[in-house]
Amino acid sequence: MSKNTDETADPGQDPYLAREREKYGAPVPSREYITEQLETQARPLSRKDLAELFGLTDEDALEGLRRRLKAMERDGQVVRNRRNGYVVVDNETLVRGRIRSSADGSGVVHPDRPGPDVYLEPKEMRRLLNGDRVVVRLTGDDEAGRPSGELLEIIQHANQEIAGRYYEESGIGFVVPNNKRLHQDLIIPSADRNGAKHGELVSAEIVNQPSQRRQPIGKIVEVFGTEIARGDEVAVAARTHGIPVEFPEEVIQESAPFGESVPEAAKANRRDLRELPLVTIDGADARDFDDAVYCEPTAKGWKLIVAIADVAAYVKPGSALDTEAAERGNSVYFPRAVVPMLPEVLSNGLCSLNPKVDRLCMVCEMQIDHEGQLTESAFFNGIMNSSARLTYEEVDAIQNHRDPSLRREHEGILKHLDHLYEVFGALRRDREKRGAIDFNTSESVLEFDSEGQVADIHPAERNDAHRLIEECMVKANVATARFLQNHHIPALYRVHEQPAVERLENLRKFLAQTGLKLDGGDEPSPNDYSALMAQIQSRSDRHLIETIMLRSMMAAEYRPDNAGHFGLSLDAYAHFTSPIRRYPDLIVHRAIKHVISGQPTESFTYTNDQLVTVGEHCSMTDRRAEEAARDAIMTLKCRFMANRVGAEFNGVISGVTSFGLFVELDEVFVDGLIHITNLEQDFFHFDPIGHRLVGERTGKEYKLTDRIRIQLAQVNIDDGKLDFSLVAHPLGPDGEPLPQSQTPPPARQKRGGNARKGPPKSRRRRR
Repeated sequence: MSKNTDETADPGQDPYLAREREKYGAPVPSREYITEQLETQARPLSRKDLAELFGLTDEDALEGLRRRLKAMERDGQVVRNRRNGYVVVDNETLVRGRIRSSADGSGVVHPDRPGPDVYLEPKEMRRLLNGDRVVVRLTGDDEAGRPSGELLEIIQHANQEIAGRYYEESGIGFVVPNNKRLHQDLIIPSADRNGAKHGELVSAEIVNQPSQRRQPIGKIVEVFGTEIARGDEVAVAARTHGIPVEFPEEVIQESAPFGESVPEAAKANRRDLRELPLVTIDGADARDFDDAVYCEPTAKGWKLIVAIADVAAYVKPGSALDTEAAERGNSVYFPRAVVPMLPEVLSNGLCSLNPKVDRLCMVCEMQIDHEGQLTESAFFNGIMNSSARLTYEEVDAIQNHRDPSLRREHEGILKHLDHLYEVFGALRRDREKRGAIDFNTSESVLEFDSEGQVADIHPAERNDAHRLIEECMVKANVATARFLQNHHIPALYRVHEQPAVERLENLRKFLAQTGLKLDGGDEPSPNDYSALMAQIQSRSDRHLIETIMLRSMMAAEYRPDNAGHFGLSLDAYAHFTSPIRRYPDLIVHRAIKHVISGQPTESFTYTNDQLVTVGEHCSMTDRRAEEAARDAIMTLKCRFMANRVGAEFNGVISGVTSFGLFVELDEVFVDGLIHITNLEQDFFHFDPIGHRLVGERTGKEYKLTDRIRIQLAQVNIDDGKLDFSLVAHPLGPDGEPLPQSQTPPPARQKRGGNARKGPPKSRRRRR
């Protein structure tokens, strides 16, 4: 039953009153309490109605309410109807989320809170660009059964600067974005072309966002030239994906006072770990060291300590540093370059656990039993001094290859490395027992010469030292999630939900063609996936099956509602181990500090809705970083291949689409496209379930992981694309072509009188 607006809500019933008073002195009702009262009333309320409901009469309180409601509108928590009544955005009729646009001009809204994507028709997308945050009203399901909506409110425009190519037609200048998800070109007035010429690569600032009647308008701020110059790969990739590179002046000023060493006053009231031989183990090219480890045996197993850089001691909520870190979301790692989340004075200096210097740290101390189970854990503020900065390769050489020189150099920590490898063995056993999924994916490494050119490309190699650190960090993140849950403190979890039913159906249809089966029905467990992977280890099509299994998985996200981590087979998981480079980790540190300092949960800085928004933003920046790094790497790979046009290579089909085949080359670990028009003279049917193209006339079949020989036909460095032409398919284990299949072509079906003439949409014909 709803209240009448002449009844007054008791401000003392606001559970977050203490937090608001601490923040603002004489606060208005909290966002949570306003939302609760709007839901209780079950009808729109104006600002005047809310003021009367809360008994606010003082001018300062009324002004505070106005600002709070405006902020809630800005963040998409509430919207106003035509009568200026406030309505809660609740995901049942109103959905808040981020736009993902398609090349055809349509888009979907990916909701902040768990729920299905909402489809938007092209007419609803005219005012929007990819990445914009919006509130939409649900209007029902479309013909395809998808939830559909109409645009209600634009919360935030995501794109301020766009990289692309400038063109002029009939005196009109425009920029075609590099990012293919940006479906509208940017109009450039003649006065704002900054000397750009037709066909040049540029960066343009958006002056006016798109409206219902016109495209976005911008001005060119930088001209790169007709092609991406050597050394500009990172700058172009960052601008293409909207990654901020330069730090604002206020951030530089705020970080300037930080010195190179920890002030003595900052070391007070911390547990002193400086005598403990903690070590960092990272890649050879790492510059920011945010985790250190130590292990010693106990009667019941081991004591494992994971010490993490105490970024929260320096970056305070609401500061310019914090605002910029939140906007960036994470550091972005490119070949030979990084766009850091924090200025280098912190990321490579005061927050980095460099060897032989004092550093502030947050410590997770864990008791691990002989089966690798976490039995106890504790968190505390510490002060440490790293005994050694080790690389993965050095540790592997010390432990597995018994390198005499390295063992002499690090004689003082050899027994501690032995203890780490002992607990690693137990942690691996626990991982296997619970059924965590291990896909055999590999990344490529680019080697550069003295002039900065790519000299070689080879697959990344992982050894037990990599896995040791990974398992230690996973266990610390598990302890963190348990701590957050036990103390009921709001924070961000790393959530990886189980595969959606539709993806499972596609996977099972594919497996049926291979004679395999995934157990578990509509809710398979990680153990079911692991059991299937164990079955295929000796099969020649193992990589194909693993690839399809991987594509059935959901993307991991940051959310305040814990839904477990499917891939790791964990009930709860939260990122604690990398606050230098991930903003969610910094929030988690703040939550832990809030608890161990004895403060009540209700006074914590973040509300649940704030965490929903921050989590969605950080999930987006995580994806954005991957896409930008992939673009930069592909540009470098194309430059490496540019003088190899005409050469032949063997490779494997790594992707099958309706328009052709993607092929990854063996020797240089790059991939490119054989367009369907470069295959045999035939009509090809695309089978998305079987991941194959099948010729109608010849019966010729191309499928994922087939061995193939190609010729490099064309290199487009700016677009990061390689075009191949077919030489031979399939190839045998020795790399030589196999005899052509003797399988007779399939019989053609007769068409009735009303049959549609010409090939169906699923066919492509060579022209």
